[in-house]
Amino acid sequence: MADTHTPDIIYTKVDEAPELASASLLPIIKRFAAAADITVGTKDISLAGRILAAFSDHLTEDQRQSDDLAELGELVKTASANVIKLPNISASVPQLVAAVKELQSQGYALPDYPETPATEAEKAIRATYDTLKGSAVNPVLREGNSDRRAAAAVKNYAQNNPHRMGKWDSASKTRVASMSGGDFFSNEVSTTLPAAATAKIVLETASGETVLKDAVSYPAGTVVDATYMSAAALGAFLADEIEKTKAEGTLFSLHMKATMMKVSDPIIFGHAVRAFLAPVFEAHGDKMKELGVNPNSGLGDLLERVKGDAEITAAIEACIAARPPMYMVDSDRGITNLHVPSDVIIDASMPALIRAGGKGWGPDGQESDANCVIPDNSYAPVYDESIKFFKEHGALNPATAGTVQNIGLMAQKAEEYGSHPTTFEVAEAGTVKMILDDGTVLNSLDVQAGDIWRSASARQAPIEDWVNLAIDRQRATGFRAIFWLDAARAHDAELIKYVTAILEAKGVADKFEIMAPREATRASLETITKGENTIAITGNVLRDYLTDLFPILELATSAKMLSIVKLMQGGGLFETGAGGSAPKHVQQLEAENHLRWDSLGEFCALGESLQFLADAKGNEKARVLGKAVDAATQGILDNNRSPSRKVGEPDNRDSHYWFARYWAEALAAQSDDAALAAEFAPVAKALAEGEAQIVSELAAAQGAPADTGGYYHADDAKLASVMRPSATLNAIIG
Repeated sequence: MADTHTPDIIYTKVDEAPELASASLLPIIKRFAAAADITVGTKDISLAGRILAAFSDHLTEDQRQSDDLAELGELVKTASANVIKLPNISASVPQLVAAVKELQSQGYALPDYPETPATEAEKAIRATYDTLKGSAVNPVLREGNSDRRAAAAVKNYAQNNPHRMGKWDSASKTRVASMSGGDFFSNEVSTTLPAAATAKIVLETASGETVLKDAVSYPAGTVVDATYMSAAALGAFLADEIEKTKAEGTLFSLHMKATMMKVSDPIIFGHAVRAFLAPVFEAHGDKMKELGVNPNSGLGDLLERVKGDAEITAAIEACIAARPPMYMVDSDRGITNLHVPSDVIIDASMPALIRAGGKGWGPDGQESDANCVIPDNSYAPVYDESIKFFKEHGALNPATAGTVQNIGLMAQKAEEYGSHPTTFEVAEAGTVKMILDDGTVLNSLDVQAGDIWRSASARQAPIEDWVNLAIDRQRATGFRAIFWLDAARAHDAELIKYVTAILEAKGVADKFEIMAPREATRASLETITKGENTIAITGNVLRDYLTDLFPILELATSAKMLSIVKLMQGGGLFETGAGGSAPKHVQQLEAENHLRWDSLGEFCALGESLQFLADAKGNEKARVLGKAVDAATQGILDNNRSPSRKVGEPDNRDSHYWFARYWAEALAAQSDDAALAAEFAPVAKALAEGEAQIVSELAAAQGAPADTGGYYHADDAKLASVMRPSATLNAIIG
């Protein structure tokens, strides 16, 4: 009979550097948890795992994989959920294609990704692959709102050991450029539904009506938005900014979120590629189309497709030479900002540039000022105001800065991040309407061919939960609390109605402020510059952006954030930080067997998960383990046991040894549970006595290339061999 028991803690199997680290850390976690009768299981939500689950009918019996994401999606709707969720790939098309090719090379008979599906079979395959693109995981798991903040130990360490900050010059030419009209922000309309409804989305044109999406259901109280970005306005804006950038002598940089916004942002990215190479497309567009060029896939894919055509290649080189220099992802390898849609992710790229004093890397390998192009004006003011603030006041001082915590509305696919199924590139000029089942036209927007139309929504229950979570957090801290909502934006105006009603009903309206993102940015920067603290209460996209921006300024990284998702049905989801630099970490491991991924986020999430387990199930041993995890995390920080960036120096595996040792020592020293103290005293002793041998064995593994058997789908045995190279440590842990 199959074991249907749900483990006490689910630890997710993901991608890239976090998954490499798991091969080293998870055996330690399981060993310690077993001493408290805590079971730790895994669920595969990696890109490769999701591909295999989606195409199980193409595979042999022993290759088939269960749909772990769907199973987790059901679990997080229960009170018993306790999930430690590591960062996973939000796949762009190039990443998806690369993962499929790797799996095919490993013997999995997967169909190719159809770039231009023609037959019904190809369309069905493409539709299945499209469900895996972008943020396919987070909207399924986030059945609760977000509580993100720097753990006390992490913040204390950052203040006592301030990281290097770039110098800001008031004469810096770095700026943010956004559309002044014709974008999603300016065209948005929004309505709160008084009753449950089902809607269809139609495009009415001179030639008739096309149903874009049918049977979109909303419960009562849902805030429903519609908006569009004008392709003509976008094209004119991009062309103008390219010329301005050249005149200003700065780097041209585009900052998008083509991973999470998997329908709209790759299209916008494609417009930028086309604008940058406009003379080439004008002269050779037909030939490039024949070669399969799709600018949405990026400059890298374009160059690969035309490399056999000397005339087009020469035209591209001449065009790039005449354009402003581009912000580079990797100047040594010639990888530009426009090469791959998923290479430059705004919530990582903009904070890094701001931390560096407004500097980005150019094609000459030197740092330069940059024009940061963020076409839509919904959230660009946050970065624009940050840059203006630091030009005026100089860089933030991490040694004295306060902190910005975040309460984020993200449950049940709230707002833009849930808009993928209702985003369309308009095929023909006309009017897009959302029509309710009773015939009511909810909204109507006139569009032109090529415009990007989308609808997003936020449900009443998550909104109310979000506001109440903010009230709880403000009461617990006493910090300044700001709702980042713009009364001049249609969607935010609807949310403000909910917010003000709840705050007034609870008698706490005087404890909160409501500000548009630009004003809230300046207020928050002023607050933390004085060494004081504030809570940013935001929607879903700003949650994502701010919980990178402020941690990167305060802590040097967002990977060290404590990220708790209080699930609406009572369970807990504990996220472990951002994975934006994970690809570079994997490349370094493959080249020289050094992994600089910092698992501090995993340590923080584990401590919270154990404490949650103790509260939920009355397992006092879990509480003891959790307190000891916090002590071990503090030990890692106090003794500088985090990974180094350079080969030959301690890396991720060394930090796991020290974490295990500090954890065992804390358990051996505590007096709340004598049995645990007795069990871990010899473990702590063995880890201490074996230090020289363990450190030597870990160091000996570095230097040569490492083979894990695959980037997206590693071989378990090879991965274990690479990530657990110390026989002495393995013998102690088991």
